[in-house]
Amino acid sequence: MKWTNDRSDNFDDRRGSGGGGMLVGGGLGTIIIAAIVFFLGGDPSAILNSNAGSAPQTEQRQLSPEEQKIGEFVSMVQALNEETWGKIFKDNGMNFKPAKVVLFESGTQSGCGAARAEMGPFYCPTDETIYMDMSFFNELQQKFGAKVGQFTIAYVLGHEYGHHIQNLLGTLYKVHQLQQQVSETQGNQISVANELQADFYAGVWANQTDSREKILEPGDIQEAMSAAAAVGDDNIQKRAQGYVNQESFTHGSSAQREEWFMKGYTTGDIRQGDTFDALLK
Repeated sequence: MKWTNDRSDNFDDRRGSGGGGMLVGGGLGTIIIAAIVFFLGGDPSAILNSNAGSAPQTEQRQLSPEEQKIGEFVSMVQALNEETWGKIFKDNGMNFKPAKVVLFESGTQSGCGAARAEMGPFYCPTDETIYMDMSFFNELQQKFGAKVGQFTIAYVLGHEYGHHIQNLLGTLYKVHQLQQQVSETQGNQISVANELQADFYAGVWANQTDSREKILEPGDIQEAMSAAAAVGDDNIQKRAQGYVNQESFTHGSSAQREEWFMKGYTTGDIRQGDTFDALLK
């Protein structure tokens, strides 16, 4: 992926600064996060039960040159998301508000409670912030078989930014309301539709940003597809427990995640991403 000179003012790199302290209590944002926005399907109880206590402690240290470069890259991709989505919203007569991005290691505080590395990257609607521990990408490669490169990071950030777009559009709130009225199995299906739409939005971002900035290089889209396949529910379940239970899917199969990212990328049209109508007929 080609670099640009863009950097975001809404970027907070907490790596190396230490962590810990009192946790934020529950609320609507906490429930939404537990239900629908864990990228890797983390344990919801880690958030829901975190009404009080301490986050993991880390010692202060200097970031390595490689870590600093990763931070610059994430800030650049964040800025490209801001520019692309700002234009999409303006073109559709809507007001856009950028998300914040926090990089951390081991643990930190979020508006939805404790953020921990084992949760994977997630979006907290309460403070409109994306939280990412970069160790996730080692797990993605070593445990789930993804081909990890720079555009893998861009895809994951694009997916989480997709949740921010859903929040701005009111989709997350509607999803939460609907899930309270249906069975667990139906609620899981709604969660799948929600996650696949975030994949679709990541594809839309890739299309429109590349049209404007020419950022994509050979192999970038393949990296995104590899990551999408790696975090499919079927791949995760097969590797973790040796079998697949489709009724318990919350993020979609590998094939579905690849399909909806590619639909967003090939169309570049936000109006083509009604995953709810496509999956819940």
